[in-house]
Amino acid sequence: MRLLLDTHVWFWTLQAPEKLGKRCRAELETTANTLSVATISTVELGQLQTTERIAFKGTVEAWVRRGIEALALQTVELSHPIAVLAYALPGTFHKDPADRILVATAIHHGLTLVTADERILAFPHAMTLDARR
Repeated sequence: MRLLLDTHVWFWTLQAPEKLGKRCRAELETTANTLSVATISTVELGQLQTTERIAFKGTVEAWVRRGIEALALQTVELSHPIAVLAYALPGTFHKDPADRILVATAIHHGLTLVTADERILAFPHAMTLDARR
């Protein structure tokens, strides 16, 4: 399976793995699965650290570098087609731009988005995996 980690799942995997469900942990640890992270997650981490909603040692740059290496993550860059799709998602979707970009990234690349976000999990047009299970 090709998995795209939502920002909080990436953070939890490294900083609070107890928040992840048993199935999710198993999928993340399965070597046959490919794990990816979107560049928008780095933007979100920077914003969360700046507003003191999360804390980790060192800079965002160092944490991201270590986090990518530790989980052997592939990076999925933001592209123009993803940006366009973020505001052309089928059906109804909420306004959070980072969530829109994550969902558009998953759809565009055929990835399963690993998340605990109820609004994303309820969106029927994207493949998702509930990080809490």
